[in-house]
Amino acid sequence: MHRALRCAAAAALLGLAVTVSGCANGTARGEAATVRVYAAASLAAAFDRIAEEFAQAHPDVGVSVVSDGSTTLARQIAEGAPADVFAAADEAALRLAGPALRGQVFATNRLVLAVPAANPAGITGLADLPGATVVLCAPEVPCGAASAELLRRADVEVTPASVEQNVTAVLTKVAAGEADAGLVYATDVRGNDDVRAIVPALAAEVVSHYPIAVLPDAGDPEAAAAFVGFVRSAQGRSILADFGFGAP
Repeated sequence: MHRALRCAAAAALLGLAVTVSGCANGTARGEAATVRVYAAASLAAAFDRIAEEFAQAHPDVGVSVVSDGSTTLARQIAEGAPADVFAAADEAALRLAGPALRGQVFATNRLVLAVPAANPAGITGLADLPGATVVLCAPEVPCGAASAELLRRADVEVTPASVEQNVTAVLTKVAAGEADAGLVYATDVRGNDDVRAIVPALAAEVVSHYPIAVLPDAGDPEAAAAFVGFVRSAQGRSILADFGFGAP
């Protein structure tokens, strides 16, 4: 039976206007496809812009972006969340979403020390963190793993006042004055007048590589692949650079 006829027949049997496997996003009925993108919290602003420009270039494809900590998103995907594309802050999170999942690195990022704008604790570098009120990402999430590696290389031991599931939560606490400092990505402090960024020694040695992949159960694999291609294109990389991300 022709694909369009199969879709119509399946919908008629159910008596509902539903999306049937093999007829994802309603493309067989001439409706616009929607690419559901799960993106690391640090990518939120950049991917909102990318989604807008992708939609302008592909008016027949919509984009829905969900942003959170990479590990949180990976677990949701592994449990069956309806995602088409996953953009993570490191390879470990990508593998957590699916052990066989393979991505393409499209951007890089580095850590900075975020302190409140007035820097009341007088933080100047990693050596000032012991004894200060410090907030870090949890060790199982990408920004936490990178923070632990940076502190290890600097031979600095820190007992955090709290650990957070994404970098946005760390920055929020520092900006609110609830912490003297926190380690966040360089991209997160851009344009935020409530915090000041201090580039710590050895930051260049701990680089986060961001992979992106089309998920095996993507509703519209062609539309999802088109989005990934756009992210990795010159236009996509230009947008990412505008938000402070480095080249892959």
